[in-house]
Parts: sequence; structure tokens; C-alpha cells
Amino acid sequence: MPSALLDILTPATIRVPLKASTRQDAIYELVDMLAAQGDIGDAAVLRDSVWERERQRSTGIGEGLAIPHGKCPGARAVRLAIGRPAQPIDWDAIDHRPVRLVCLLVSPPDRIAEHIQALGRISRVMSNAAFRAQCYEAASAERMYELFAAVERGA
Repeated sequence: MPSALLDILTPATIRVPLKASTRQDAIYELVDMLAAQGDIGDAAVLRDSVWERERQRSTGIGEGLAIPHGKCPGARAVRLAIGRPAQPIDWDAIDHRPVRLVCLLVSPPDRIAEHIQALGRISRVMSNAAFRAQCYEAASAERMYELFAAVERGA
């Protein structure tokens, strides 16, 4: 069971900036990034799963953050993809503010406990306003990864 975000996140699954300018395109771009890494089998199935969940209820949790997530039989493990849009995206967030960072969490259907644990860890880390601000200003995927590595080390 992953104990840290660095167990499910790699520099190759971070994109700064995202090319997408809509929430659907952002989700699809992040799913495709995971597929390119070999983390999921059928990207189309995962895109549909995450987008359908998003349509039911926005994952824009406020403070500029969205955490779309989904379970997919083609997922080989719990994985995290992060994207910082070039421009904030209207996400229908609970605070009605645009999203500045998207954290996509993907899991196989039988890894419910890990999925919930990872969602909780992402939420806890992102609840720190100073950390969020650093992420929103990260100029590269490498810098974003360094930020997550530092917070995971307790720095």
C-alpha cells in the first residue's frame, strides 16, 4: 500500500503548463499522460470514467484546486498525475473560483483503501496555503516534483 505521494507520482506524470483550457480537456490530457507512462491499459475507458464522475459532481474543491479521480479496470496501480494550467480553468468549483492546479488520482477498482488514503494525503498536503501557492507558481514539472518531494520528506 503506497504510504507517500512519491510512491504514486513521478516527474513524468506532471505537466507544467497543461495545454488544456477546459476541465474536460485537462482531465483527458492527464489521463493520456498516465497512459503514455504505461500506467493504464485503455485511456478511453479511463477518460470516460473520470469525466462521467466529474459531470455528476465537480471535483473543484476550492482554493484553486481540483482533484478529479476514478477507478478503472485498466489501471495497473494507484497513480497520480498533476497539471498546472497555463491559465486558470473554470471548473465549477465549490468556491466559484477557477482552478490553478489539477491532481488526477487513478486506481484499479480493487484498491479502494489505497485510493481513499491517497485522496486524503493529497487533501492534507494541499490544505497548506503556502504549499499551494508554491505549486501555483511552479515553472516546471521538475520544480513541482521537488515541492512534493520536500513536503513528503517533511521539509
